[in-house]
Amino acid sequence: MLKKLSLGGLVGLLLMATLTAVHFLAAQLIGTSFIPYDFFNWMTRVLPGDLITFGIDLMIDTMRLLGLSVVDLAKTAERGAAVLQFVGLAAVIGAVVFVVLHWFKLRRPALGGLIGGAVVGALLFFTSRTVAQPDVSPLVNGLWLVASFLLWGWLLGWAYGRLYPQETAVAEVQVSTPADVQVLDRRRFLIQLGASTAVLTVAGTGIGATLARAERARLSAGGASIGSGSIVFPNANDPVVPVPGTRPEYTPVAEHYQVFLQTEPTLIEEAEWTLPITGMVDSPRTFTLQQFRDEFESFDQFVTLTCISGRVGTGLISTTKWTGVSAQDVLEAIGVQPEARYLFITSGDGFYETVDLELIRNDRRIMFCYAWDDKLLPKDHGFPLRIWIPDRYGMKQPKWITGIEVTDVDQPGYWVERNWDKVARVKATSVIDTVAVDSMGLVNGQDVIPVGGIAYAGARGIGGVEVRVDGGEWQPAQLRAPLSETTWVIWRYEWPFTAGDHLFEVRCTEADGTPQIEESHPARPDGSSGIHSFEASV
Repeated sequence: MLKKLSLGGLVGLLLMATLTAVHFLAAQLIGTSFIPYDFFNWMTRVLPGDLITFGIDLMIDTMRLLGLSVVDLAKTAERGAAVLQFVGLAAVIGAVVFVVLHWFKLRRPALGGLIGGAVVGALLFFTSRTVAQPDVSPLVNGLWLVASFLLWGWLLGWAYGRLYPQETAVAEVQVSTPADVQVLDRRRFLIQLGASTAVLTVAGTGIGATLARAERARLSAGGASIGSGSIVFPNANDPVVPVPGTRPEYTPVAEHYQVFLQTEPTLIEEAEWTLPITGMVDSPRTFTLQQFRDEFESFDQFVTLTCISGRVGTGLISTTKWTGVSAQDVLEAIGVQPEARYLFITSGDGFYETVDLELIRNDRRIMFCYAWDDKLLPKDHGFPLRIWIPDRYGMKQPKWITGIEVTDVDQPGYWVERNWDKVARVKATSVIDTVAVDSMGLVNGQDVIPVGGIAYAGARGIGGVEVRVDGGEWQPAQLRAPLSETTWVIWRYEWPFTAGDHLFEVRCTEADGTPQIEESHPARPDGSSGIHSFEASV
């Protein structure tokens, strides 16, 4: 029995690896959904929030331990986990099917496998319907999914018949075969099956990956230009120059960090999108993107956005130019009723969040954004519309907005329901990006090495940055003027050079003198805190 379990698991895994590659290729070629991602996305919605957060934390901590970039590889790791989870589940199902076929000793095991494939396909069909975002019709997507799993089940049963012909032969014509010949035949069949599935898996995955990279590049490119294309930075003439190796003061859109619910970004076409604003309003409206642009005065804001799940020193923070319309103007146009207290915002990826109307009334900068970097939002960053709320982590700021309801009910947002902080106010943080050993210079006859990085405190601004080395006295750093009151600040410190191994640390204060929290605190539930350090040998 144990051998049947192991062989069933192996055959189920080999066949599913090939089917997964075929599904991946089909997703890129014709736009069907990719079922391992669908299943993973469904799991993240139905499992308890603490369990999902534990998985996210485990992934991030593992990547940091291995020295991998969370910004560059987090989504890749998530997608890999989705595929491994799905193929692993298929191995378990394969083992179960082999055991069931052994119990019933069907003369036609392929038929039994077909029934198993039908059950699995039907369950996945209903799972996929709740989360899938195919480019083809739901009917075509569903038929493709079910048909492919029928084939998988049939092949699973067929493989059982080839591996155990003595159990499926008709008794009258059954021929006794020596045990050593049976073992040899099984080994030969498994080698042939493994080679065949490996070729198909590698080919399908390779072609699909090439197409996927091209598509992601297209999605990240941004939409049509809405400006001159020449962005003027207000601090261009500031005398404090960033230290070589400091992250770019202005983040290229293609490098802006991404965090979203699904394994893949939500894709919405402008021609198919409208935004209904309903609920406790005098004049409910349904807007197109062009109406948003035509009917309301636009404004620009340089914005730093950061993720609440980032650790101290995170790369999940970026700065770019946002363009949109004030939420105050939109709400004035539809006539918010006096009893209303909140906006309940829903998104195309299943995300939702509540925004306090009092917050909007007190801050004209709160923006319904439709452009970054003087171009329409990239499709993978929230196109056609997202909201920006100063001084809040990204978890409070829906993108791919598809509906807004004005209400008097305070409904918890997606991540708040999963036990993250309700307010999610950005914590002050400072980071050392570089100790620029190659940029040593002279200041007042002293050899110095410039140290540089960023500091950020939401919309509250940065009042000062201090650096210390090897636990010594805190020394003030120079601050470069920020791009706006809602962006990070670039800082620079000229460290008097001393050869050896050194530990550099940094801290900051907010514009009103409030010090950053120096005590170490994990990201959950309201954002990480602590002193960032940097080791260097000079």
